[in-house]
Amino acid sequence: MVLLVHIFMAPSMLYLLILIPLVSSTSNQVLNHHSMQNGFRVSLSHIDSSHNFSKLQLVQRSLNRAKNRLQRLASMAATGPGNGVEAPVHAGNGEFLMNVSIGTPAIPFSMIMDTGSDLIWTQCSPCTKCFKQPTPVFNPAKSSTWSNVSCSSDLCKDMNIFKCENGCKYLYLYGDQSSTEGFMAMDTFTFEDSLKQVVPIPKIGFGCGVNNQGSGLGQGSGLVGLGRGPLSLASQLGVTKFSYCLTSMGGNQTSSSTLLLGSLADLNYTSGANHGTQVTPLVQNPYLPTFYYISLEGITVGETLLPISNSLFKLKEDGSGGMIIDSGTTITYLFKEAFDVLKEEFMSQMKLRVSGSSDTTGLDLCFDLPTKNVTEIMVPKLKFHFTGLDLELPVENYMIADESLGLVCLAMGASGAMSIFGNIQQQNLLVLHDLEKETLSFVPTQCEQL
Repeated sequence: MVLLVHIFMAPSMLYLLILIPLVSSTSNQVLNHHSMQNGFRVSLSHIDSSHNFSKLQLVQRSLNRAKNRLQRLASMAATGPGNGVEAPVHAGNGEFLMNVSIGTPAIPFSMIMDTGSDLIWTQCSPCTKCFKQPTPVFNPAKSSTWSNVSCSSDLCKDMNIFKCENGCKYLYLYGDQSSTEGFMAMDTFTFEDSLKQVVPIPKIGFGCGVNNQGSGLGQGSGLVGLGRGPLSLASQLGVTKFSYCLTSMGGNQTSSSTLLLGSLADLNYTSGANHGTQVTPLVQNPYLPTFYYISLEGITVGETLLPISNSLFKLKEDGSGGMIIDSGTTITYLFKEAFDVLKEEFMSQMKLRVSGSSDTTGLDLCFDLPTKNVTEIMVPKLKFHFTGLDLELPVENYMIADESLGLVCLAMGASGAMSIFGNIQQQNLLVLHDLEKETLSFVPTQCEQL
């Protein structure tokens, strides 16, 4: 059953109104290189968008996928420098798919978008070992624009990933014990934007995986890394900014989210006044350079600034701790000591009974909805204080109601070694990464209308 959520504002509370409804071709145009430099957009779809799940079910499925990702991210943050790992392990996986075509003629693939890793790769024939994927495996022999990457290439410099053996070979490991191994290649990548315009980009370096394993990667036909390293799509395109706008989870199943690359990324919001644009610096972690770190300084629930030491959110000199913003992690995770304070405050301010069913949802804190005459419930406001900005979240970005289960749950959890700002908290915000200014912006946006 679909739930519609209406929000009413009071000085320190939000009112969550739960309503149960009575009833549940343009020709392609090829853009030139100049147009590509001006920016383009690509549609994104949630991995589970083709299924009719409730919002809470979607979160539960995402949490099941994210367990190993969270563990690996936390262990990476806790390890610090000098760990002696020969082949670094990356976050892997993601929650959103983007359509990409590779080669000439262009062969379409649906690939996972991941802001927590850099490498672009797909499975290639002849495969020694390939997992089952939604589309046929890419055959380099059938592309007239395909070429090998030499060992002297800038794309083959990180010897923790690559080795020179009859060309540039790579091994990339992910946190859920998935992996891809093969050789680096170059080919034309073609993106079709939401206006059905075709954007071909030549000589994109990517991994041709011939030995790949891991069920966690089978949702797509490879992965497109959008991290801060030289192998990522943003780095290879040479764009100075990119953004994404994620539609509400469990909302209109036919609406798609959007990835914007290049000068189009800010939608001209930042050039005007009074558009609600908020900016915080991106922080560089030299030990984990792929990730987009931001500085969280505090959290307010209702009108109470939580008594949490700033040290719990700080990026430490050894590379541990801190907070990353991540498109591939569903809910926000806070260092356990901080989350425990947040949890206690929500329990104090919510006028509902704490549910004993939290264990079955996968979330740490749920409340029982009233059994009779449910029209609205009071929810405290939630505000994150980042360096340079205060971000007050809409209630649907942190509370999930499921009338059939009689529950409303907080979409946040505890982490052991780092904090992560998840994608539910990013819904209906244009999340702009300015790579030149090294800033991150949040622009309130109705993402399904882009």
